[in-house]
Amino acid sequence: QVQLVESGGGLVQAGGSLRLSCAASGRTFSSYAMGWFRQAPGKEREFVAAISSSGRTTYYTDSLKGRFTISRDNSKNTVYLQMNSLKPEDTAVYYCAASSATNYRDRSSLYDYWGQGTQVTVSS
Repeated sequence: QVQLVESGGGLVQAGGSLRLSCAASGRTFSSYAMGWFRQAPGKEREFVAAISSSGRTTYYTDSLKGRFTISRDNSKNTVYLQMNSLKPEDTAVYYCAASSATNYRDRSSLYDYWGQGTQVTVSS
């Protein structure tokens, strides 16, 4: 069992930055790939980024490459999402998730555990 708790969301002006954190419980964090997803009001949940268990491999949705960076610190059981040059369309609830699958990437169905989400609001 892995419990995930996101933090770092909030209200930011367009062009600003935020860093989201996702703290995981349990001793097996380093065996899970981790992902970030987001869901805007009235829209489906979408993939943002993912990182392998070792941290050596990362994946991003094409539209966010260059603005968002995923990283992890296995010694702290934490995964991060650095978000720069934020836009109003980035407004959403951001969720972190853990996957034990080998082909996790952007497939939300392959993630075993989910956090409760943190709200990010970008004002224009």
